[in-house]
Amino acid sequence: MLWGTAAVITLGFLVALQLVARHLGIPGPITTQAREVVYAPKSGFLLYASMALTMVVLTWRQRLTALGAAVGIDLVFLAVRWATGADPGEGHPFGNGALWVMLGLAVIAVTRRTGAERLLLLKGVGLGLLLVTGRKTGDTWLLITSQTRPVTLDPYIAMADHALGNPSWLAGRLLEASGPVGRHALDYVYAQLAVAAVVVALYQLRHVAAERRFPRHHLVRTFLVIGLVGPAVYMIYPVVGPIFAYGPDGGQWAVANLWPDTLPPVTTPFKLPFDEITPRNCMPSLHTAWAVTIFIHSRQGPRRLRVAGAFWLIATLAATLGFGWHYGVDLVAGVVFAYTIEAALRSFDRGWDRAGVRLVGYGTTVFALLLASYRFLPLEMARYPWLAGPLLLLAMASVVRGYYRTVRLWDTDTLAAPRPQPQPELV
Repeated sequence: MLWGTAAVITLGFLVALQLVARHLGIPGPITTQAREVVYAPKSGFLLYASMALTMVVLTWRQRLTALGAAVGIDLVFLAVRWATGADPGEGHPFGNGALWVMLGLAVIAVTRRTGAERLLLLKGVGLGLLLVTGRKTGDTWLLITSQTRPVTLDPYIAMADHALGNPSWLAGRLLEASGPVGRHALDYVYAQLAVAAVVVALYQLRHVAAERRFPRHHLVRTFLVIGLVGPAVYMIYPVVGPIFAYGPDGGQWAVANLWPDTLPPVTTPFKLPFDEITPRNCMPSLHTAWAVTIFIHSRQGPRRLRVAGAFWLIATLAATLGFGWHYGVDLVAGVVFAYTIEAALRSFDRGWDRAGVRLVGYGTTVFALLLASYRFLPLEMARYPWLAGPLLLLAMASVVRGYYRTVRLWDTDTLAAPRPQPQPELV
């Protein structure tokens, strides 16, 4: 029932978003996903990563068969495009095969499976397709924010960022000094965040095929909820980022060409009109939130996975700041947002006990206070950075500490719970 309800809600949300996108004259998530059945996909790596999630419900023999089928289909598509001279444009030369395999498994589940086997296979297909659909939904949201929010609040965020010492300006200069090698490495890490999430998720879901059931909580759930809730904040708090508002990518819409060499002056903030192309996707930093969830869930794995999770978090933070896509205060809000969503999902699984309600309420309050302070106290934060900066970091740290204290409490309760005693047989 829970999976069916989630499927109906997801489908309704996609249809609604598709209608809104059609009204605005932009491609919706259903349209863009349907095109990738035939046309070159936007991200072949993501499609194969999604297929890997689906294959957690299969046996090793079935996995090899599915992978071979996906590669074979991609080779056919490559041959047809080469023979016809079709230009893939910005799309990847591979990935269609992975999508075809996932759709084929859905057909097999409906026509060739019954009962629990059908449900398990449909869950696997749904998990893989949700990751792809989440990416398409996010792309549509970004287009919607650029067309429905004509002004941005970047001057407010830039003033508030003085409290942290304008880290984006510092990171931008450091990235320039690193040369093309550093830029390409961070750009790859930033672009393949979803693939890194799949690696951690595959570790968490490694026993699904043997146990014939999914674990109660895993990384993909948090990833999808962050992607669903986060864009709603974009609509409330539109921000384009320093490289657009204060850098060369903003063109005539930029306040001035200051990033990353010259700090913005401390002046009264104002609402900044901007173009209808650039997404307003900075507050909070969802890339930071996703990287934080990868870090959280990688803590449960072996040492190599923990090291990889820490590396991906550090590299993502460096990329978001170094490329000028986010302000420092975006990252602070993203961390609080991630831990609050993670706490909410774990509390939901436990039945919303007092500790969980208190943690989620506290995280939500801190997140709301951060947004309010950025909007209504930015000038004061810029004038008194020695006070505002530590307070911001302290507020973020308090949410992180509260999360881990609550998790330890939950783990202790689980270990201390009495095991059911075997009942004597009645003669």
